[in-house]
This record gives sequence, C-alpha cells and structure tokens, in this order.
Amino acid sequence: MGPPACRRWRTTLSSGEVVEFTAELFLWSDGGWYFVRLPVEAAEEVRDLVTAPPTGFGSVRVEVTIGTSRWRTSVFPDKASGSFLLPVKKPVRVAEGIDDGDEVRVLLEVTGD
Repeated sequence: MGPPACRRWRTTLSSGEVVEFTAELFLWSDGGWYFVRLPVEAAEEVRDLVTAPPTGFGSVRVEVTIGTSRWRTSVFPDKASGSFLLPVKKPVRVAEGIDDGDEVRVLLEVTGD
C-alpha cells in the first residue's frame, strides 16, 4: 500500500499546519504557465485551514516547498475539478529539474496574509 494522497501536520519549523501531497506538473493548454492541481483531499485540507476572508478570485495565500525551493504565492480555485491550481514558475522548475508531466512532492502551508 502506497503513501496517502495527502496528509496534514503541524510543524515547529513554520507558523502553521502543512499539507503534503504529490501531483503532476502540467503546462496550461494556452501555453506558458505551469501548474500543479491539488488532489481534492489536499484542497479540502487547505479550505479547512483558511481563516482569513476570501481574496480576489477566491485565491489562498500559501508558502510552498518543492524539493529545496521555497516561495510564497497563491493557489487559485479550479472550478472544473473543485480543487486549486498551484502556479510553478520557471526558476523553481529549473532549480528542481522538473517539467511537464513530472510528479512532484509539494509541502503547502496556508499563510493567511
């Protein structure tokens, strides 16, 4: 039996709870933007952790770790899947050696700022 689709825990290295999941990196159909779609279970965990009022477009401010890269961004609602999309910029993809179709392990913390 493999690891769970996602898990959540509190860590002393950060200010809150971390949602961990693995998902595929993909190129958006109109080109240029790469995203990771959170598994539905991870999206539910993120929604449970949101304490601030909704921001523009329903986005949620997060701090993300993929490999050794760590940055602040937002995840954006994906109506088609009922989940969120995490944008992954080129410097992160290059630093981590990841590309379209690769499975990536993501640690995501809702920052609420």
